[in-house]
Amino acid sequence: MTPAKGKILIAEPFLGDKNFERSVVLLCEYNEQGAFGLVLNQLTNLKLDDVMENIYGELPLYLGGPVEQNTLHFIHRLGNEIEGAVDIGNGIFWSGDFEQIKTLVNIGKITEDDIRLFIGYSGWSGGQLEVELKQNSWIVSDTDASLIFETPSKNFWREVLKRMGGQYKVLSNYPTDPRLN
Repeated sequence: MTPAKGKILIAEPFLGDKNFERSVVLLCEYNEQGAFGLVLNQLTNLKLDDVMENIYGELPLYLGGPVEQNTLHFIHRLGNEIEGAVDIGNGIFWSGDFEQIKTLVNIGKITEDDIRLFIGYSGWSGGQLEVELKQNSWIVSDTDASLIFETPSKNFWREVLKRMGGQYKVLSNYPTDPRLN
């Protein structure tokens, strides 16, 4: 499968990059200039109200990747309810009017079942991701909103591979450090 906006990248168990070990990255943008994605399963100890004033929601923050960790990004399944949201397919939307998001959080209309917030992002320059794919660093797969928003982050990598079945189901049981087996 080839990478595209709305696809996920699943780190091979032997990737060897601590930034992406056992990571699943949602591609929000993919073109000849490069790719932009968010790591779906690296939960931080921070909540949104830890990094922003005048917000009253206990929404968890995820580490979207190693690039510009002083930026905030989000995906949601609120659709066009959020002005400026980008439809990346399968019920998943990226970005939009953050003031509108803040208002909805503050009045309790958005929960963590609706939105994922990220500090930082994952980025690849033109051709860089293709090189990593040729090196078998990533598995490309489809996803949907229910998988992203309803699967606990600590089990996410393993669950995605299990759902793919076959050889991927076997990979889902690969130990973090095979020398310890």
